[in-house]
Parts: sequence; structure tokens; C-alpha cells
Amino acid sequence: MSVGANGQDRSQTRSMVISTGGIVASESPLASQAGVRILEQGGNAVDAAIATNAMMGVVEPMMNGIGGDLFAIVYDAKANKLYGLNASGWAPKELTIEFLQKQGLKSMPQSGVNTITVPGAVDGWQKLADKFGRKKLKEDLAAAIRTAQDGFPVPEWDAAYWAEEVEYLRKDDAATSLYLPGDHAPHVGDVFKNPELGASLEQIAEHGRDAFYKGEISNKILDAMKRHNGTMTAKDMAEYSAEWAEPISTTYRDWTVYEMPPNGQGMAALEMLNIMGTFPLGQKDWGFGSVNALHAMIEAKKLAYADMGKYLGDPRGQKIPVGTLISKEWAAERAKLIDPAHANCDVTSGEIPGGSDTTYLSVVDRDGNMVSLIQSNYSAFGSGIVPAGAGFVLQNRGALFVLDPTSPNALAGHKRPRHTIIPGFAQRGDTRMAFGIMGGWNQAQAHAQFMANIADFKMNIQAAVEAPRFTKYTFTGCDVMMENRFNGKVRDELTAKGHKIQVLGTFSSKVGGGQAVLRDFATGVNYGASDPRKDGQAAAELPFE
Repeated sequence: MSVGANGQDRSQTRSMVISTGGIVASESPLASQAGVRILEQGGNAVDAAIATNAMMGVVEPMMNGIGGDLFAIVYDAKANKLYGLNASGWAPKELTIEFLQKQGLKSMPQSGVNTITVPGAVDGWQKLADKFGRKKLKEDLAAAIRTAQDGFPVPEWDAAYWAEEVEYLRKDDAATSLYLPGDHAPHVGDVFKNPELGASLEQIAEHGRDAFYKGEISNKILDAMKRHNGTMTAKDMAEYSAEWAEPISTTYRDWTVYEMPPNGQGMAALEMLNIMGTFPLGQKDWGFGSVNALHAMIEAKKLAYADMGKYLGDPRGQKIPVGTLISKEWAAERAKLIDPAHANCDVTSGEIPGGSDTTYLSVVDRDGNMVSLIQSNYSAFGSGIVPAGAGFVLQNRGALFVLDPTSPNALAGHKRPRHTIIPGFAQRGDTRMAFGIMGGWNQAQAHAQFMANIADFKMNIQAAVEAPRFTKYTFTGCDVMMENRFNGKVRDELTAKGHKIQVLGTFSSKVGGGQAVLRDFATGVNYGASDPRKDGQAAAELPFE
């Protein structure tokens, strides 16, 4: 008589993918397979990440693509060294506070031509390929090119995202023509073709980053800017360059957690973890989903985000007090402000003397090289502006600037806005882990919750990605959103403390979707996880000759 395995009595919906070969975890099975194919053909983790990201731009055009920005953390196994790449774009030289104020604007627009910054993704691909890749861009982009030309059936989540943006896309003729075939958003299972994007990717495959920043694609971008009276020039495009940056880190329990330095929000994830580290999460009465743990984590989020709201900006040309904000001493002082009995509805930033829509993927190859990569248009379909004939939408990342000249995030020409997208990485002993959870200002708080799931609540990476999350997009107030898998009695007790809870669905897109890969260097075994809040999967390569 066969007996069901006790191991199946669990809360997670699927098992980890486990292999001695490489693993790609992304939001799309097609994208994961594109990366896996490159691994099977002798490419490394960086080649696979580029192939996967390029495919994501084809199959999830509202969230990411070559009109957006990119950040990556690369782990070089042979050198045992981490590298960070900031491929976020800058504002056009002539896009200034004064320029917008003369148009009668008192705050940054959230869509349209004056939110467009130079897209950084393609230069990011080039720099990653040049430094680490074994394959040529032509090989890395081949699967994406063919899929753009031949088309793909639209999956469930993407069809839902697409349907929400119909009226937004209708504001631009080129966007309507490209993304609303038959004058409607594609439905689930409809085959969507984008030969114009295929042609743009072919040019990049043939001529590298210059095809985008100095060639025919840049001309199409500049034509779109003129059509909408934008400020971007050929010089703004040609002079742009992504930058290598040293990841910043803190320790959380027995893990070291790495994030990218500003202009991204990674420092808030580290500060939040440091504040959480002052509480006994995982111990008696502080288990996963308990009132004590959730209250402490939500309050830690508020404090870390208040500090981020005040201090985060582009570090070039100004000093951002990152070292102070991610220090244990700072966290200890901030943690003293948490009242165990009451939610703080008016959190303010600490004083230092003197001072949405995204795709995430992770890859580990058979040699243990790892990539944590995140890429985004910011809002769904970005600025809403499509360069005619180019096959992609331009990002609206400039919407995150502010028009207050005293802010570290004040708009200025050739300055990068504060960024929501962050890749994560962590290590403990012989274990290395690349992870990320997308979703605008959800990301830093989701990273901290994921690390607590691993370090405090002893989950494996699939359970940690799937576990119910809370999120709070706002930087003030007591509002907080929570998935309905958190216990109703616990939610009532949190409400009694003053938290104003909006209950979300079982697996809500509001709390973002994540991916993760992990390698145990002691055994040479790789693990992959993919969030059911997305359409994707973690896929393993097959042994090769």
C-alpha cells in the first residue's frame, strides 16, 4: 500500500527546482527557457541573464524592455567577488526644474514626455556582456528576436496588466498601433507579434549598444521626443553610460545581505533589516505571522522609508549618508521609537548632523556564477510614448524626481532620479543567494520580509518567496495592505494597535512577485524558486555534451 509523503503536508504551492546544472528563475517560462538554452549552449549566468531579460521585454512589454533601466548584482564564483551595475538613465540636459515651472507645473508629471529619462538597459547589457559574457550579444538575443517576430500567446497576468492600460495607450498613436491590435488589449492566449521590436533587437545584436544610443533606434527615439515637444537630444543619448558600483551590505542574523547603493532604495531594505534585528523574530511569541513580529516589521518599514524619503538621491555630486543609515547604531536608536502597543501614524525621518512595474530574474550557472537582475519601465507601459517603428515604449522613470531644489532628489539635467528597482544578494558560509521581489516602493520592505523568512522563520527559498506579505506604498500614515492568508485574529489585534489594514487576495500582485536562486558551494547543488504571483517558473538546464 502506498502512503502519501509527509513532506507534501506543507503550505507552499510548489517545490524548489534543484539541480547541479544551472537554473534560471524569471516571470515567464519562455524567458526562463531562453536563459536555460544559453546555459546549455555553453553560456554563463550573465549570458543567460541577458537572454532572459531580452525575452522578458518581448513577452511582458508593459513592465520592462529596452526603453527602461536596469540594475544587476553579479557574483563571480572564481574570484568570490560581487560586482554591482547601475544602468539607470539620466534626465535630458535641458529637463530642469525651471523648464517645467515655466510650463506652469508645480510637481513632477507622472507620465508623458517630460518623465522620459535616457533608457539604460541596453548599455547595461553591453557592459555585462563585455565584462563577464562568454557569448556574443547576437547569441544572447536570438531567442527574443525570433519570439518577437513569430509572436507568443499572452499569459494570464500579462493579459490582466494589459487590459488595465488600454486608455493610457490610446494617448499616443504609435502606442495604440503597436500595443492595441484590433483596437483592444490582447486576451489570454492571443498571439501577439512585435516584428518592430525584433528588428530593433537585431540591430543591437549586430552593432551593440551604439545601435541604440547613436544609430537608427536613437533617431526613432529622438523623433518621438520632437513629436511630443520633449527635451532629449542626440548628445543626451550618446554621452550616457552605465556605471559599475560596489554593493552595500549589512549583517542580518548569520547572513550578509547586499543591495545596490543609491540612487536605488536598497539602503532602506538594509536599514529595515537592522531595525528588525533588534527584535527576537522567530523566537517564542515572535513566529511568522504573529502580532509581535508583524507589528515590529511594519513599524521598522515606516522608519526606514522615512529616512529614505529624506536622504535618497543620485550620489554623484552630493553626499548621501548611506554609511550612517545602514549602521547598527542608527538602527538601534530608530528602533527605540517603536511602541509595542501602538502603531505610529506620523513617522518622521531621523536627523543626521551635517547632513511599480518591473521584472526581476535570477540565474545561477553550473560553475556557481550568479546574477541578480532587475529591469523596469517604472509604470505599466512607462511614459505611454512609443518611438514609431521601434517596437517598445519609453520609460517614465523621471516621474520620481521632485521639483524642490533643496531635495537630494531634485530634478536636474544629466541627473538620475531615485529608483525603486533593486536586485538583492545574500551569503552565509558556503551558501550564496540571488533574489528580488518587484513592485515599486514595495521592494525594500519585501526584501526584508524575504530575508526574515529565510533567517528567522527557517523557510526554504520557495516557501520564502510564496509566504504571505504585507506592503505599504505610502511613506506616512498607518495604512498597510496584507494578503488574506495572514490570520484574521492577528489582523484584528494589529487593528487594535492602530494599523489600518486593507486585506488583499490570496496571492496579490500588490505585494510584488519574486524569484530566487541559491547555491550550496559545499555540495555544488543549485536551487531555484519562482513566485506564483507571476506567470513564471524556475527552470534547470539539462546536462550537455
